[in-house]
Amino acid sequence: MSDTLEKLANVLQQRKSASADSSYVAGLYHKGLDAILKKIGEEATETVMAAKDGQADKIIYEVADLWFHAMVLLAQQGLSHEQVLAELERRFGLSGLQEKAQRNKQS
Repeated sequence: MSDTLEKLANVLQQRKSASADSSYVAGLYHKGLDAILKKIGEEATETVMAAKDGQADKIIYEVADLWFHAMVLLAQQGLSHEQVLAELERRFGLSGLQEKAQRNKQS
């Protein structure tokens, strides 16, 4: 399972050059950033609702949708999941308060 994100990233990259009617993701790319952001918002809301319902299977399903659409956004923006993982690694061992203080200094 460790290479699931890599496999997904490769598929998403391939879809960038596909025709809009060939796949769901190619269609999202064709519609542009606003359509991708709308989907992320929808999936975030559905994740919150699933958590409120307290059903583990629904939470997992909705978080998977949210991660998927976040990966679409990353690919559309020319970014990668490796960059996100590197940022998480950078934060590892920092308290949330320390990380927030570092962000405020950079602003």
